[in-house]
Amino acid sequence: MPTFADKLKAAVNHLARVDRTMARLIRDIGPCVLRPLRRSPYESLTRAIAHQQLNGRAAQTILGRFVALYPGQPFPEPHEVLATHFARLRSVGFSRNKVKSIRDIADKTREGIVPTRVQARRLDDEELILRLVEIYGVGRWTVEMLLIFTLGRLDVLPVDDFGIQSGFKAAYQLRRKPTKADFQRVTDCWQPFRSVGSWYLWRHADGLKKR
Repeated sequence: MPTFADKLKAAVNHLARVDRTMARLIRDIGPCVLRPLRRSPYESLTRAIAHQQLNGRAAQTILGRFVALYPGQPFPEPHEVLATHFARLRSVGFSRNKVKSIRDIADKTREGIVPTRVQARRLDDEELILRLVEIYGVGRWTVEMLLIFTLGRLDVLPVDDFGIQSGFKAAYQLRRKPTKADFQRVTDCWQPFRSVGSWYLWRHADGLKKR
């Protein structure tokens, strides 16, 4: 059975074969080192909400205070979050809307709407997106990040992501913001490895910032 690393190699070979521009990015950037995190969907969604509209350092500080409310474990369980007073959750630095969202993630996990990693394997990408965007404060982009960086799904293209749009615009020499039709025209041939193509677009966008 192929490992995740084997699948990444197959993805890179496929992208280089079907798209000349992607072949150039792969040559310039090097091997794909995408490594999904071994977290539950519940924890990943909670962390994603904490990071919304904050820089990484500020979000990590607030998350550290949040986890410290529950000593003796790496991350609180859903029932513990639901048992914590709203004001106490606010005290670590979460906005009111973020507390509502984090509590709803915990509630939906307890109800079984947020699946475990094992349960998520039986659901396709669109099923997971439609299911999880029902959570307060969780949009399509948040679920797409979960699919790529937690569940290791290899055919996700987050067309609304600013980094993806920036990388695509530069790589394919567009003078305007790319449309969904632009993405479809170029990336249909990337399937079933659009997550890996997305990773290269992110890295390309990062390289533009450093110039």
